[in-house]
Amino acid sequence: MTTKVISYKLTLLTFLIFSSSFVFAQTNKQKELETRRQELRREIQRISKLRAEDKSKEQSELSLIEGYNYKISVLDNLIKVTNQQANYLNREINSNQKKITDLRNELKQLKEDYAAMVVKSYKSKNQHSRIMFLLSSSDFKQAYKRLQYIKQYSNHQRQQGETIKTKTLDLQELNKDLLRQQENKKKLIAENRVSQRELESERKSHENLMKSIRKNLSKYTVQIRQKEREAARIDREIDKIIRAVIASSNKKAGKSTSSTTFALTPEEKLLATNFVANKGKLPWPVERGRVSLNYGRVPSPIDRNLIITSNGVRISTEKGAQVMAVFNGEVSEIIKMKNVNPIVMIRHGNYVTLYKNLSKIYVKKGDRVTTKQAIGEVFTNPSDGRTILGFVLSKGAIKENPANWIYRM
Repeated sequence: MTTKVISYKLTLLTFLIFSSSFVFAQTNKQKELETRRQELRREIQRISKLRAEDKSKEQSELSLIEGYNYKISVLDNLIKVTNQQANYLNREINSNQKKITDLRNELKQLKEDYAAMVVKSYKSKNQHSRIMFLLSSSDFKQAYKRLQYIKQYSNHQRQQGETIKTKTLDLQELNKDLLRQQENKKKLIAENRVSQRELESERKSHENLMKSIRKNLSKYTVQIRQKEREAARIDREIDKIIRAVIASSNKKAGKSTSSTTFALTPEEKLLATNFVANKGKLPWPVERGRVSLNYGRVPSPIDRNLIITSNGVRISTEKGAQVMAVFNGEVSEIIKMKNVNPIVMIRHGNYVTLYKNLSKIYVKKGDRVTTKQAIGEVFTNPSDGRTILGFVLSKGAIKENPANWIYRM
């Protein structure tokens, strides 16, 4: 085998491997997009269901605005994902159309070659029989070669016929795939039109409500500031409790009580290491929910000039939602304050998670809990029907953004 032939075969093999890898990556991406699209569609259905249930309730303008903002963001994402799917399908359709054209040309050439072969074979049979062809050999060696030639020619004919059959079936499958892809693309485009109309309707409703709010913006601003002052007071109290828990733990270990981090035993170090190893993969503290307030300094949805400081996230969920521990740990405190719903504090080595605004508690101080274990139930406000869980994550006393830790938050 020459170097040139070896080089050609290696190039062909590399191309085939790259092509198959590319197709595999494309298929995986399509599956990922379809999964995400179905998730978003289910979320739209869930929002619509909750709205239908809440129609009889007197909801505040703030909760209505948050609801509009969230549905608008979900619809935006749904439209983007559907567009991505349509674009991928478009590329697949173009690729299939090229394959069909190439295969048709190949089949045409194969059929022409096969027809010429059949004609040649027929003429050959008319002119002299195979036996005469063999008997006319000058010696045994030539007769053997002629016999091999006849066999090879016959096999080649048969292989050509099989190749034509296989290629014809391939062409039929490609045509079916193409029709399926074109139909899927039509469905995606039709779905996107519906989503676009729904998005326009949501934006219009949002704008109409904002017009009504702007007429008396100062009243809403005062209400928001009062709520945020109360939230800040509660956060300060919680911070004191966290620092007290750290001081108490460190005192038992014979370490400094002024530290903002826990002194760890070997077992606690391992727990903290495992907690960090799961960063970005921790489960949500509720089965179904959405973030209604992000971590950090966030503009108010009603007055963009008013900045809300949040040391955790607020998660809107459904009535009766159970709260789950996001990782293995120990219940450090059950925090109870005047006019505040109970809070569960769980320690994971030198990390702490807090679950605020509970109506029921299933655990007690000192209990060992496991990942996804139910620890309580979220409180539902009877006046507006909202079920909001406050979730805080900190390293010692230093707060961290839960979105960096919880899967797809």
